[in-house]
Amino acid sequence: AHKTMKGQITVTQPGAVSSAVGGSATIKCTTGQNVYSSNLLSWYQQKDGGVPKLLIYTATTRASGIPARFTGSGSNKDFTLTISQIQAEDAAVYYCMVSMCSHSEKQSYKNLGWTL
Repeated sequence: AHKTMKGQITVTQPGAVSSAVGGSATIKCTTGQNVYSSNLLSWYQQKDGGVPKLLIYTATTRASGIPARFTGSGSNKDFTLTISQIQAEDAAVYYCMVSMCSHSEKQSYKNLGWTL
């Protein structure tokens, strides 16, 4: 699935990802053009329609309080969120977000679509 947002950038992602408790899951985010700065790539977790929670920023850096079993990797067009030692509370929708502007601006786009 994909969605084209303002700026003609496309994000492509798989459908639902499943894993047993204690297992691992890999969620991929592929952009239609290079993300030239990893500073623009982040991952969020959203549970039950609540407020999205920042997991990873600058493609690889865990946000404060996020367990080490959440790992971000990738560059250019291909990025990955890996969740290891999955726990029941990890069931959620996971979002890849790419900023479309400078850090001083507020506009951005996000296209998420992975349900674990």
